[in-house]
Amino acid sequence: MSKVKIGLVQMSCTNSVTDNRAKAIKGIRDAAAKGAQIVCLQELFTSLYFCDVEDYEHFKLAETIPGESTNELSKIAAELNVVIIASLFEKRAQGLYHNTTAVLDADGTYLGKYRKMHIPDDPAYYEKFYFTPGDLGYKVFKTKFATLGVLICWDQWYPEAARITSLMGAEILFYPTAIGWASSQDEATNTEQYNAWQTIQRSHAVANGVHVVSVNRVGVEQNGLMKFWGGSFVSNPFGTLLFKGSHEQEENTVVEIDLAKTDQYRTHWPFMRDRRIDSYQPITKRYIDED
Repeated sequence: MSKVKIGLVQMSCTNSVTDNRAKAIKGIRDAAAKGAQIVCLQELFTSLYFCDVEDYEHFKLAETIPGESTNELSKIAAELNVVIIASLFEKRAQGLYHNTTAVLDADGTYLGKYRKMHIPDDPAYYEKFYFTPGDLGYKVFKTKFATLGVLICWDQWYPEAARITSLMGAEILFYPTAIGWASSQDEATNTEQYNAWQTIQRSHAVANGVHVVSVNRVGVEQNGLMKFWGGSFVSNPFGTLLFKGSHEQEENTVVEIDLAKTDQYRTHWPFMRDRRIDSYQPITKRYIDED
């Protein structure tokens, strides 16, 4: 099909996994009632963003995939006839954890998972303490309504990830996200950071000729030190915003996209045709040192 309705569930979280999961399911139901066929949840939606500190207790939040959350969401997907993209803290084995997104098809089938490849380590974002870098490579998922590519948060900043996933046949790039502003920052810095975050993802849409869907959380966390900036959005394949969410409010939004736009833009702006793949070998190096 050419036209697909995308649901974005932008929400705040508490320290109750049960409550967060229930709120996410309510958001999925709301989006489905508005006609959504594919629904994307934000990064690590079952909990507060716990990576602000290095605390061994937080490993107790992790779960197997497939597991409790995917089993429950599978039933919801089948009931509502929607595809669900669900970001979870995965316990792969004792002492081995990943930041992982599971994809459930509209009949409830578990299609597989993508493990976050790029793991940040910044003040209040100490993800390297918790997450082993992904080892499944980049992934696409052939769902009932479209072929999806899923990347996660810090992956957003890397054009290589978007390019490879698009070359694998992704018709839409989804980015479950948890990113915010330090409460101590001034408004100019906040604006610059959000604009950079949105711009880099819109550039992935342009460079690859695909729609981009980014779903972020809202709310003040970390004892008031971090305000998650929301601003979830949908971009068409030429970087035009089809929707931009609030920076503060919880929202369940449905946006219709036209997958036929990919062929239109790729034909008129033939970046794929003109790629010089014979010249790209240096991209595999960490840095190009001069002799």
